[in-house]
Amino acid sequence: MLAATSLRAMQAYAIATPERTATRAGVAAFEAGGNALDAALAAAVALAVSYPHNCGVGGDLIALVRAPGGRMTSINASGPAPRRADAAALRARGPRMPVRGVEPITVPGAVAGWEQLHRAGARLPWAAAFDAAVGLAQDGVPVARSLAAAMTEERADIDADPGLRAVLPAGLAEGDVLRQPALAATLRALAAGGAAALYGGPVGRALVAGLASRGAWLGEDDLAAFAPELGAPLRGRFRDLEILTSPPNSSGVLLLQALAALEASGIEDPLGRDAARLAALLREGGRQRHAELADPRMAPVDVAGWLGPERIAELARGAPPAGRAPAPAPRPGGDTIAIVAADASGRAVSLIQSLFHAFGACVLEPRTGILLHDRGAFFSLAAGHPNELAPGKRPAHTLMPVLLERAGRPAGVLGTMGGHAHAQFHVQVLLRLLAGSPAPAAVAAPRWVIGTDDDVAVEADADPGAVASLRAAGMDVAWVPPRDEELGHVQAIWVGEDGGFDAGSDPRADGSAVVSSDGRGGAGAADGVH
Repeated sequence: MLAATSLRAMQAYAIATPERTATRAGVAAFEAGGNALDAALAAAVALAVSYPHNCGVGGDLIALVRAPGGRMTSINASGPAPRRADAAALRARGPRMPVRGVEPITVPGAVAGWEQLHRAGARLPWAAAFDAAVGLAQDGVPVARSLAAAMTEERADIDADPGLRAVLPAGLAEGDVLRQPALAATLRALAAGGAAALYGGPVGRALVAGLASRGAWLGEDDLAAFAPELGAPLRGRFRDLEILTSPPNSSGVLLLQALAALEASGIEDPLGRDAARLAALLREGGRQRHAELADPRMAPVDVAGWLGPERIAELARGAPPAGRAPAPAPRPGGDTIAIVAADASGRAVSLIQSLFHAFGACVLEPRTGILLHDRGAFFSLAAGHPNELAPGKRPAHTLMPVLLERAGRPAGVLGTMGGHAHAQFHVQVLLRLLAGSPAPAAVAAPRWVIGTDDDVAVEADADPGAVASLRAAGMDVAWVPPRDEELGHVQAIWVGEDGGFDAGSDPRADGSAVVSSDGRGGAGAADGVH
């Protein structure tokens, strides 16, 4: 157990997550002698219990890790379509991938991603990452506001699945205790047997057997064959920062593209009177993703072209790309979590894990308590599309962890949920941080998001100059309440020139940020700052 370890606690750290019990799990790992990897892992596993509408054992994970010496590693634990996936069969039923049910279930990669994070330099034993989560699953965790809202919104789909309905019955409300004993048993098995318990072991066999009766394509062979992809992150520059993010099939290239185009454009006030110009270049990047992003192992993705001078100049001057028609955009909010953690050694983690839509596929296998994601819903069924569903192929992915460096030293750690809008939220928050906003203010500030057409969701207390700019450009402004979850929730750590930490957790979620008392930036507390 964490309390029993004799390892010395880290002397300075910061962590932010979207749910308080997960933040506390991360802090406990730090205080037990763990580093940023241990804290991020403990928080990630806890969130698989406390935030089942956003992430879980049955979801995906993409992360970036900075080692103390500055080495960066991208961990892509997004799973592929099962070997038995059949695009032609789905096309016979309709033009688009289903969102609910067993068809959009791809291999869940999160647990394998946790294991890779642990191998990247965690100090505590693997099993320690599960201590808090097992207790939360067995003894119960209070239903958070965001989870309660999602249960109300998705009640019909929850009730349609016997496994999910049993765990989240009608009448379960905010503040009530959510208990998941089957999931607790699964977490114990993973703690004892490692990721192999799922990928080729008894947990995986039970999961596949339970899904087989539903006609799922997922097989034991799919789980046994899965391994995360490790590699170098994508790199770009913006002002005096180096921006690091994940390569395709992730959408990280969109952030680098947007920042490069913003710098080349000469836009003076992108969050105010020039907001429409920023929105337009972000919209065009989104259109390119829908047309071109795919699994580079099975379809070419021209990252150099996305970031090349011709494309950046095109976006900077506001000229729409020829031949790219708008495509329907997914719900801006998405259903994803971000965890950011850093410690005094220079180690940092940006971890994103997800079920995609709220409660994923809305399929919970009762014996294991595992709720499955629907990442396959992001595949195309258009024949010949780069992102067309195919066996063994990973879908285009929205997840986008971000690390920042300045002159080779850590400068920040960012993460967000937000469906197709990850890059949009990162740009707006980063601009505020660079303008001098403290991290809590930067993540809480009003923001907007544009779809692949000219529809823009704008928080009601947004900058009047930005709203005027969007409307003057002919964009269709739709108001949403201030601090609405539709505008995502961002977690941020900002590192000062003295190495001190400032951290903020977005008030649009249920989270907290904590900076240790010797972190020299921000104030440490049981629940930190929001």
